[in-house]
Amino acid sequence: MTMHSPQTADLATPTRTTLDEAIGRGVDGLLGLQREDGHWAFILEADATIPAEYILLKHFLGVVDREKEALLATYIRGIQSATHDGWPLWHDGPFNISASVKAYFALKAAGDDVDAPHMARARAAILAAGGAARANVFTRILLALFEQVPWRAVPVMPVQIMVLPSWFPFQLNKVSYWSRTVIVPLLVLMAKKPRPASPGALSIQELMVEPPENVKNWHVHADGTFWGRFFRRLDGMLRPIEPFFPRRRKSVDKAVAFVTERLNGEDGLGAIYPAMANSVMMFKCLGYPDDHPDLKTAWASVEKLVETVDGVTYAQPCLSPVWDTALTAHALLDAGDPEAVARAKRGLDWLVGKQVLDVKGDWADRRPDVRPGGWAFQYANPHYPDLDDTAVVVMAMHRADPERYREAIDRGVEWLVGLQSKNGGWAAFEVDNTYHYLNHIPFADHGALLDPPTSDVTARCLSMLGQLGRRADDPVVARGLEFLRREQEADGSWFGRWGTNYIYGTWSVLCALNAVAADMQAPYIRRAVAWLLAQQREDGGWGESGDSYYAGKPEMTPATSTASQTAWAVLALMAAGETDHPAVARGIAWISAQQRPDGLWDEPSFTAVGFPRVFYLRYHGYPAFFPTWALSRYRRLRDSNSGRIEVGM
Repeated sequence: MTMHSPQTADLATPTRTTLDEAIGRGVDGLLGLQREDGHWAFILEADATIPAEYILLKHFLGVVDREKEALLATYIRGIQSATHDGWPLWHDGPFNISASVKAYFALKAAGDDVDAPHMARARAAILAAGGAARANVFTRILLALFEQVPWRAVPVMPVQIMVLPSWFPFQLNKVSYWSRTVIVPLLVLMAKKPRPASPGALSIQELMVEPPENVKNWHVHADGTFWGRFFRRLDGMLRPIEPFFPRRRKSVDKAVAFVTERLNGEDGLGAIYPAMANSVMMFKCLGYPDDHPDLKTAWASVEKLVETVDGVTYAQPCLSPVWDTALTAHALLDAGDPEAVARAKRGLDWLVGKQVLDVKGDWADRRPDVRPGGWAFQYANPHYPDLDDTAVVVMAMHRADPERYREAIDRGVEWLVGLQSKNGGWAAFEVDNTYHYLNHIPFADHGALLDPPTSDVTARCLSMLGQLGRRADDPVVARGLEFLRREQEADGSWFGRWGTNYIYGTWSVLCALNAVAADMQAPYIRRAVAWLLAQQREDGGWGESGDSYYAGKPEMTPATSTASQTAWAVLALMAAGETDHPAVARGIAWISAQQRPDGLWDEPSFTAVGFPRVFYLRYHGYPAFFPTWALSRYRRLRDSNSGRIEVGM
């Protein structure tokens, strides 16, 4: 879709009439996307790696679907950079070696001629960056499965990890849920080392600077810390003795039992693509027949992620209906007209049935006495509900009708409070998941093995508690506030773990501070406001790219502002009591001017993140509900003349 020209620097604040019209179009756009059962679900897009891995999974197992493959290959070609000829991790981002190797490999598997211009350009870019041997661990595991590199190209991960005791330095309950669900079936694959369905049929040796058998050092991303050096030496010691480790059969059986218990129907292991794909390969390499129920279930979960919308076919990393529905409900509740509120409640009624009430997931390992009561991100993921979704759902239900949703609210609050970490913060899925030394093992070159408490999730939890009436004299709230004070950056901003980045984190925290009735004139809060004001762009909007996750925190770099980040910024400023500030009026003017006739907004930028510096996300729902939310909030506060926001978000 074509972006509107950002000619908003001199636009006046919308009149009440034009504001009403913009909100009306936004609400109509959202209502038109509601599903029959009341929920909303938007595409969740990642970079080229997921569609590439999907194509290669089918080739590895010999079950190629040429029609679907062609659609995904078209998508991969369409996001190749015209600047650096490879594939980035986010829209208009820099070259990434791992994404580029997978994308090239998938296109070659799909039948693209290696001498075609786009392939030749990609190959040259990959070789100039050091070749496929410089890719990350997960890419090298894929290449090892396809017999393109030797297995010594990947770190030792013995399947006996499954039987390590809880006191051992590396143990599965010490890593995040996403790491756990990806690793367990992968351990079986690394032990069995299955071969592709057609050995030798696919090769990308042309991406190697030197023959793989001649490469001496595969630790291409090893860090120079004490723990990095220690684990690298340990990996070298384990390699020659790993085949002789005892308890292999018991370890494999335990891995299979883990996967089977959490298979999660058509929503899949962990409800995330890498874990689902690994579970399919695990069952196949263990000899499961194609009609085995567990293998069929695992395959169904993978296929559910492939979806075509507006003529584009996506392979999604996971699905986001709970998150989409809860945030859309907030936007509609802020709009306030009877039809919007009624339709929001339909969405919330759907969410009631998604609450996890009967399954004590992996989180219970550290909180065995806490009752379940959270919500997962996806349609189903009962072993892994998350705190962020739970807080957002509870706030929406409380806003809409606290008595109607009383039981769901109470259970959600109970579970959320029970999962506060010792340092006062909240993580996304885990409790006290702070074994930071594990991010230095060779396998974790992505640096995202853990799920420690973060400012944005902690802020969301405090927002929920504040909306329900808790204040700083509440011990749970007080500990959360202390965590946020410690986490504030020197420039006044807060880091955004799950949204890009400091704009997202600062929005989240300012909303929380408002919700718990903090003194919004306190110096540390005014520093945050000043930082946010300083980030406004000349056109009146705000924008921040994935670059800001790298060391040195570069300046905000996108060529244009984005709808979702501008909405976060004005929502944050309004939470801080700055509704009448000219910067808010300019942000509202920018949002209004960028709206499409259908009530939604264009946003090709990736404004969210799975793993900083590794895996970025584009929520197609963000430019649908956040701008309408911001416009509605602005209208409501201007009408009330109070400047006080009575809700947590």
